[in-house]
Amino acid sequence: MTAPETTRPGRLGVGVVGAGRVGAVLGSALRSAGHAVVGASGVSDASRERIETMLPGVPHLEVPEIVERSELVLLAVPDDALAGLVSGLADVGAWQPGQIVVHTSGRYGTGVLGPAQQAGAIPLAIHPAMTFTGTSLDLARLSGCTFAVTGPGAVLPIGQALVVEIGGEPVVVDEASRGLYHAALAHGANHLVVLVAQAAQALEAAGIEHPGRVLAPLLGAALDGATRAADVRDGEGPGAIAALTGPVARGDAGTVTTHLEVLEDLAADTGATDVPDSYTELARGAARRALASHRIDDAAARALLDVLGEPPKGDS
Repeated sequence: MTAPETTRPGRLGVGVVGAGRVGAVLGSALRSAGHAVVGASGVSDASRERIETMLPGVPHLEVPEIVERSELVLLAVPDDALAGLVSGLADVGAWQPGQIVVHTSGRYGTGVLGPAQQAGAIPLAIHPAMTFTGTSLDLARLSGCTFAVTGPGAVLPIGQALVVEIGGEPVVVDEASRGLYHAALAHGANHLVVLVAQAAQALEAAGIEHPGRVLAPLLGAALDGATRAADVRDGEGPGAIAALTGPVARGDAGTVTTHLEVLEDLAADTGATDVPDSYTELARGAARRALASHRIDDAAARALLDVLGEPPKGDS
């Protein structure tokens, strides 16, 4: 492994394996922090274009050559491809003692990097809790972004330092908790997108020409209130559900009944059966949480859950 020329102490030669939306942006951020990106790989035309735009001057190389050149290997590949990639590189003797190997998967900790660690590499799992466009817009959004850092205790400071260098906020997540951590993020972010799409479809059916414009201030305020409330630690407090408004929070079973009727009509007209299904399931969850946090009483919860087709949990 030949170290690249650097002008600042502690700078590393970084190889980006997988110049997708995440890899290209993090590679660019590390480059801006003074590290030298010595090579990048990408199998699609879009990845090659990202190398040209986000990492200008960085050569497009095959993966084994990137690993050979790098002091820090950034693996930004799909979750299902990660284990095979790491073990395949181990089979050909690519990993090097003292080399830092970082993957960006939220699902995995460092166990998936076992073959590299056995060869003497330093394993780290660093996952940004952010969605990426793969453009320079993401670089500014890294400032203050939370990164889940997982690794052996002795090397955690390396991962934390890398995150701080690119403007992020490192949070240590235990190996055993990575799956739950990632499920929480996917449930929140991915299903939020589905929820917005469903709401926008219903608004369009109601004759609203620009549903995104209608939803933006309402959902922005709701999200801000919910995330702020989620950080409240008072022992018995309701957390994010404290930000809940609308008919469930009021115990208004009549309005919920009307909502179900019109959403069933929407499904019949458009085939969007997922909309009333999602509304029903989320309204049930909202009712149960509102009851548990004393936002509504037992009678209101019973009325709501009767309408939604489920008795309240723990009701006697």
